[in-house]
Amino acid sequence: MRLTGTLTVGLPPREAFRLFTARGERDWAAGWEPRFPVPVDDDTVPGTVFETDADGRTTTWIVTGRDEGVSISYARLTPGHRAGTVTVALTGGEEGGSEVTVTYDLTPLTGEAARELAEFADGYPAFLRSWQEAIESLPRGA
Repeated sequence: MRLTGTLTVGLPPREAFRLFTARGERDWAAGWEPRFPVPVDDDTVPGTVFETDADGRTTTWIVTGRDEGVSISYARLTPGHRAGTVTVALTGGEEGGSEVTVTYDLTPLTGEAARELAEFADGYPAFLRSWQEAIESLPRGA
C-alpha cells in the first residue's frame, strides 16, 4: 500500500532535513529512540542500520538513499508484521520554509497487519498533521 502526503516545516530544506533522520526525529517524535547496532557518526549514510520499538514490535531500518537536504529513503522491516520503504523529500516552500512529502510503501505480512495498515491509511493525513504540529512546537533553533 502506497501512502503519500505533505506537511510544512518552517525551516529551509537544508535545515529541515535533519528532522527526518534517525537521530533528528528524537527532537520531536515522542518515544522515538533509534538504536544503532554498529556506532555511526553520520546516521544518513546509505547502508546505516538502526532499530526502533513501537507497539511491542521491533522494526529494523536501513538507509537506502540520501540526497542531503533534499531527500532520504529507508527500507523498514517489522518481522512477521510488515515491510516496505519510507521516503522523505523536501522542497523549498513559502517564506523560506519547506514542503515535505512523506511516502510510505508498505506490505502487510499477516492478516492482522493488513487490518492495521488499513487503519494507518485511514488516519494518514492526521498522522502527518501530528508530525507538523510536533515540529512546530519545537523551540526555535532546535
